[in-house]
Amino acid sequence: MKKTLYILTMICGMLATTSCSDYLDKESDTELDLNLVFEDKTRTEGWLANVYSSIPDPYMGHLQYEGWEILGDDMTPSERYRQFDGWTVIPYILGEWTTTSGWGGNFWADFPQRIREANIFMKNVHTLADQGITSTEVEYMKTECRFMKAYYYALLANTYGGVPFAPDNVTPTDYTLADLMVGQTPYDKVIDWCDKELLACSKILPAKYTEARKYGRATSIMCLAVRARMLLYAASPLVNGNPDYANYKNSDGENIFPATYDPAKWKYAAEACRDLIKAAEAAGHKLYTVKNPNGDIDPFMSYQDMMFKRYDEGNTEILFARPGGCNYSYYEGLTTPLRSSGNGGLGVTQSLVDAFFTENGLPITDPNSGYTEEGMSTEDEQRDNTTWASDCNGGSITRSGTYNMYCHREPRFYVSVAFNNGYFPQEDRAYNMFLGSGTETDNNGTHDAPQNGYFAKKKVYYKDNVKQGSYQYRPGILYRLGEAYLNYAEALNECDPGNPDILTYLNRIRERAGVRQYKDGSDEGGKYISVNLANQDEMRKLIHAERRVELNCEGLRYDDLRRWKEAETVLNGKFYGMNAYGKTADSFYKRTAYQTRVYKKAFYWFPVHQSEMDKNPKLVQAPYWK
Repeated sequence: MKKTLYILTMICGMLATTSCSDYLDKESDTELDLNLVFEDKTRTEGWLANVYSSIPDPYMGHLQYEGWEILGDDMTPSERYRQFDGWTVIPYILGEWTTTSGWGGNFWADFPQRIREANIFMKNVHTLADQGITSTEVEYMKTECRFMKAYYYALLANTYGGVPFAPDNVTPTDYTLADLMVGQTPYDKVIDWCDKELLACSKILPAKYTEARKYGRATSIMCLAVRARMLLYAASPLVNGNPDYANYKNSDGENIFPATYDPAKWKYAAEACRDLIKAAEAAGHKLYTVKNPNGDIDPFMSYQDMMFKRYDEGNTEILFARPGGCNYSYYEGLTTPLRSSGNGGLGVTQSLVDAFFTENGLPITDPNSGYTEEGMSTEDEQRDNTTWASDCNGGSITRSGTYNMYCHREPRFYVSVAFNNGYFPQEDRAYNMFLGSGTETDNNGTHDAPQNGYFAKKKVYYKDNVKQGSYQYRPGILYRLGEAYLNYAEALNECDPGNPDILTYLNRIRERAGVRQYKDGSDEGGKYISVNLANQDEMRKLIHAERRVELNCEGLRYDDLRRWKEAETVLNGKFYGMNAYGKTADSFYKRTAYQTRVYKKAFYWFPVHQSEMDKNPKLVQAPYWK
């Protein structure tokens, strides 16, 4: 009997915008003979590629459609972009978020569709010896689908908390609506299933492929990377015995989140992070570095090029990159001034500017940091440990006349933040953020001008030219070894305070960044920064601060604030920058509120869209949403 498949936009029971009647009204021309697909190598591989197609884009996906960068406190787009398609989360940060709000990410509808496609693929794929699909290749492809299912479920659980969970289900064509009316599965059950699947897949898939065409395809390292981050999140305060959710139950009366704190989850997360690091390093992964002629690390070039160099160019820090690339040309246009053919309304927050350490590795709040907000520099700043200044930044780290807030900061600051009088390589000139004709704000402070005196610079390639439409290809990095080191340090500090590996991995990040490392109980005459390794709270603050800087603008900050239960504090109230309406140094260089944000307790979780609640009586709305 000929097998047929109704190509569905989504499973009705997990629908976000399409009605059940749309599901039932499919025309006969949407039928596809599965034999036509799975007897042909090209179509088979095309189907598998479609399973991968919903992996978020770490450039415009994280920024615009899913909006993780906007929801956090690193990047800040022009508030006026809300008038354009795709910028659906901008109203959210102002408190304009309800159960009927649209969302460009749309995980609830999109991911179940991909999971269903993965299940169909696993049931139908088979060897095609005459076309080069061997039994080994079939096993790999099936395992890739298992990985993708676990990855999508991990993202669903991280976004909504409780989700309907039917990992192996393929809705038959003779279904009844009752078949689709299922409630949410407790969070820990979903995480446990994903944990087992990811671990099992890691034992089947290779650590890397030798074929260039398989770049971005699932590997054992990708499995372990997704697993380690997922378990770190699952151990964190938001979902590990959070009393705020004691009454959040599914339709069967089960607690969606565990009611009791379990310290063993931190230990399990630490072990997962350790397993990832061990496997990754055994497979040749390491922090990406650029060396100076004397063999020392160039921290500027290392941190910059880490986001741009491909795996085959020696960037083995990459653990998981998005197959098919990402939309970086639009991203770079948003960071380029209007008068330079961009639509430059994408900046960074003052709180991110303040988070970077000074040149001596201390936070700006430390009286020994040397930080000052008074006056201007009187000479060009040079450093002898990098070629970045001459190769990428016009010949100096900062030029004479730069506001002292921006001088003598650590290398990651200069790679991540574009500030007034900083170097703009596309036109070999300095940025002029003052309000006035012929400056970066010559659009009179509207949506094509920086709203708070800064442009984002992280992930912007210095040789790209928006005016000429010239862009350097770069990988879309979703997981990297640097994050794995910080994840491990955090989990260890929570389950085994004082463990020396905490400083080992924290210091590997700082060494690459070119800032002083930490040493337990001693500074050795200023060579190190003395810390008390056994003081869990002190180390927690240091680890959190390092994450903020090292991982800035990589789509992780919002989840960190959520899982630490800090979002209600950090994401509420006034957000600051320089005075974007200042026309002179005296008026521009003033901390000025440009936006007031609202973050309610409900916002920790995306709500189930009201259209879903209306269709399925077994669904329970996320906590604190009304």
